[in-house]
Amino acid sequence: MELLKERIRTDGVIKPGNVLKVDSFLNHQMDIALFNEIGKEFARRFADVKIDKILTIEASGIGIAAIVAQYFDVPVVFAKKSQSINLDGTMLSAPVESFTHKRKYDVIVASRFLRPEESVLIIDDFLANGCAALGLCQIVEAAHASVAGIGIVIEKGFQTGGSMLRDRGLRVESLAIIESMDDETQTIEFR
Repeated sequence: MELLKERIRTDGVIKPGNVLKVDSFLNHQMDIALFNEIGKEFARRFADVKIDKILTIEASGIGIAAIVAQYFDVPVVFAKKSQSINLDGTMLSAPVESFTHKRKYDVIVASRFLRPEESVLIIDDFLANGCAALGLCQIVEAAHASVAGIGIVIEKGFQTGGSMLRDRGLRVESLAIIESMDDETQTIEFR
């Protein structure tokens, strides 16, 4: 998706440790016009599969997933990163390690929001080591639903997540795959 790649080149900031900061348009301040184009592109890429629900993880995935859901006319479910008093009933959970936050936590979804036999599209902003996506897949499987695919806005192709998920037979559609990035020169190469 050239529009997204250009925005990453223009407004993305590469930090030491393979961190790409895109908070000016993707995961802090959100460019809704860009999100609409992202939604259209995911709708095009997953037009061949039935989608009953979209699943994401709080917090950065929620805005993107909400826009994408409009194009499929389905609800969005988001996995919470902590238990709260308003969560009740049976919970599905999976361990996740965040690349950006460098911490481990269990993500939680109320089982009543993912039904057996549903076809679930997982949407997230980044794919690095694949822990978040794998955790969401585990939740879908625990619900006896199926993963229709995984839609990623930005994949760090030089990290292991994408190949690990694809090796498991999962369909991963990434809108921008970064082959390499250099924090000293602020250059990014895409696949």
